[in-house]
Amino acid sequence: MKASIIVIGTELTRGIIEDKHGSLISRELTHLGVHVSEIVALPDDGTIESVLGALMRSSDMVIITGGLGPTSDDMTRSVIAEAAGKKLVRDEESWTFLLNKLGNKAYGANSRQAMIPEGFFAIPNPNGTAPGFYGYGGNTLLISLPGPPREMHPMFYDSVLPIVKAKLDLKDGERDEYSSFITAEAKLEELYESVDPELDWGTRFQDYKISLYVSGKTKADRNAAIAKLRALVGEHRLEDGDTDALSILINSLTERNATVSAAESCSGGLISELLTSRPGSSRYMVGSVTSYAPSVKENVLGVKHETIEKYGTVSSECALEMAEGVRKLTASDYSLSVTGVAGPDKDEGKDVGTVYLGFSAKDGRAESVLLRFSSWGRESIRRKAAVSAFLLLSSFIKGESVSAIVSRWKQI
Repeated sequence: MKASIIVIGTELTRGIIEDKHGSLISRELTHLGVHVSEIVALPDDGTIESVLGALMRSSDMVIITGGLGPTSDDMTRSVIAEAAGKKLVRDEESWTFLLNKLGNKAYGANSRQAMIPEGFFAIPNPNGTAPGFYGYGGNTLLISLPGPPREMHPMFYDSVLPIVKAKLDLKDGERDEYSSFITAEAKLEELYESVDPELDWGTRFQDYKISLYVSGKTKADRNAAIAKLRALVGEHRLEDGDTDALSILINSLTERNATVSAAESCSGGLISELLTSRPGSSRYMVGSVTSYAPSVKENVLGVKHETIEKYGTVSSECALEMAEGVRKLTASDYSLSVTGVAGPDKDEGKDVGTVYLGFSAKDGRAESVLLRFSSWGRESIRRKAAVSAFLLLSSFIKGESVSAIVSRWKQI
């Protein structure tokens, strides 16, 4: 099978962001034995109309990402319909999904997101509003997916790959999935290639984790490779299956019917936002304090003035008092705190990426740890701090020593 890929987005053609969809799709199709002849990046200006027709004449399959939104410049669905000689019709399941998600906002411009070419099949999009779809234009299989990575990636892996395998009459081979935390994608790829380059390794970057896929050789070989990889990064950095750090923490809390609170500085409320992002979060999340200024650390959380004078706000001592202060303030069972330097400049003489996490329990246990993150900007430090806090608090709740765990962490 010969395939072509079209990636739509003006930010791509202007060099504002880098295309990763094309390489991800191409890599996975190549593993299946599909020959990818072209990857084309196009702006949101209708250029796809002339390009798609040419690719359909030379390809057995064309995968298109982007251009499925509700605005007037999102023309992918209409161009595909015209190229396939079909009219656009409303997919009732997609429309019901859209109504349930958007309510009255589903009407008007948003309603076009439920339109697909007649005779095509919708691909559900649980992380967004625009479904994908697939079908034939002549002899060419056309597959259309939304552009945002958090929507496109799971749809491609969960729906598109099985479709392609069915068309090729390929049986699903054994593939193991893991969730990797904190390690940068480039470093993770370097590590697994050093472990066993004969295995087929694949990664999928997501907001707060990287999904890692391993296939090839025997199950014993794959398990041995993962064991070596875990030893290279440290405990709780590579978990089985499709999971995330927040879910791991929530499970630890709900199993014990326990509550949590948070005191944040450099993370600026991100941890609290994530802790309250799931339905039912009121069962375990009590409250939080975003204590950016030293005065708030002192006057609200009860951090001693002497502690800040002697050790600074970016210190183990301050992190401990922040954690204990917010736990007492909210009467929660457990608490966590974060204080550090997100950048771009040093603070209190400490390097960017220096982060202290504190943990406190109502049984009197308290612990703090220092993490030195490699920096890819303020947002990367904040995200790493949040993920680390969730993983380590889960361990702390289980009675594990977070200091011992962090001492074995590498490549952060």
